[in-house]
Amino acid sequence: MDAPRLTTSLELLRWIGWAQRKAAEDWVRERELSFEQSFVLGYLGQNPGAIQRDIAEITRTSAASVSSLLQGLERRGLVERRTEPGNERSKRVYATPAGSELVAGFETAMSDADETILAPLDDTERATLQALLQKITAELPHPTR
Repeated sequence: MDAPRLTTSLELLRWIGWAQRKAAEDWVRERELSFEQSFVLGYLGQNPGAIQRDIAEITRTSAASVSSLLQGLERRGLVERRTEPGNERSKRVYATPAGSELVAGFETAMSDADETILAPLDDTERATLQALLQKITAELPHPTR
């Protein structure tokens, strides 16, 4: 099957975004995780002891969805929930060493994917692309959490 014929700059940018997302999905799938599970493990690595409400907010999902996701990760021994001393209702969530190890290397893998995508460009072309993209995005609304 031939590659789609992309004619506009934004179609080409979407294709680049697709290539990045595919690299991420492939990396995650190799670890038998969903994208959401890997995201939560990465978040817990940077924010150990987060509460479930924080995780729901950062993932833009409901508390029930987060609870189900965490249960699956707990069954695999990748996260643990610990009760707060003196407050049995409040639980903090932590990635276990196995969970942290499973997602270690994601940033490097994504950096490698970016390098593959940008490989056809020399340093001057990369700098030009960077400057043009910064110019385009300077006036756009910034993504929120």
